[in-house]
Amino acid sequence: MNSKNIAKSLKRKIDDWCASIDDDEIVKQIKENAIITGGALVSMLNNEYPNDYDIYFKTHESCLEVASYYAKRWNEMHPESAHVKIQSDSDTDRITAFISSIGIADEDAIDDESEPESQYLEEKQTENKQRYRPRYFSTNAIALSDKIQLVIRFYGSVDEIHENYDFVHCTCSYDYKENKVNLPVKALEAIINKELFYVGSKYPLCSIIRTRKFIKRGWSINAGQYLKMCLQLNEFNLKDIATLRDQTTGVDSMYFNQVLAELQKKQDEDSNFKIDNSYLFEIIDRIF
Repeated sequence: MNSKNIAKSLKRKIDDWCASIDDDEIVKQIKENAIITGGALVSMLNNEYPNDYDIYFKTHESCLEVASYYAKRWNEMHPESAHVKIQSDSDTDRITAFISSIGIADEDAIDDESEPESQYLEEKQTENKQRYRPRYFSTNAIALSDKIQLVIRFYGSVDEIHENYDFVHCTCSYDYKENKVNLPVKALEAIINKELFYVGSKYPLCSIIRTRKFIKRGWSINAGQYLKMCLQLNEFNLKDIATLRDQTTGVDSMYFNQVLAELQKKQDEDSNFKIDNSYLFEIIDRIF
């Protein structure tokens, strides 16, 4: 698919999503600030249907307002389940979803229709289900039905968002307001060759784990790219619970949340407890 047709398709998708929203201010924020980047454009360039559409926002205000709108909808739809609250840290301006109890809110877990998390984007359409409804909340993202995922972990211009990206092939993007697709040459080269090229990330552990899914899809990666990820990862202390939580957000969340809960419980029970590899390995082998 060429860039002109990609733009048409993505515009139709966001228009369809906006038509489901009953708040004009939220629609305005989306149409002024929505950016699509990541795997959806890679799939479309390869004439494949996207698994989902990752939506980012240009401003703190728009990201906060849209996230708060869907948190409110979730709480109204599921009054007896985990309560979701959107928070903005005044020091860092970071936006997060705070979910009571287990740290995630999952429609499938409530309905008992499928396995947690792994199936949350595989929509089971029924007549009594609203389109583009909130289905899953983690700390940093909100998954809606109909393949829309709102990433609230980052916001800003395309360049600012891509500072947090890891592989160059994911840096193609679409700006709704401008109705423009941007296809960087390095990204196209990586897509054509199905080669993972690491450009650096604030979350190298996530990047290392993410390579699994690309390899399963036939992508290749050389040892030098792993070395770059390991060099960055070496700067972090993964035996600090807060750091480990931040570095594992977004990958295998259900399992990592269980590991983190076990570590936090142990630390709460014993203030002198220090995480070591033996204890951590034991928990990992038990949970994964």
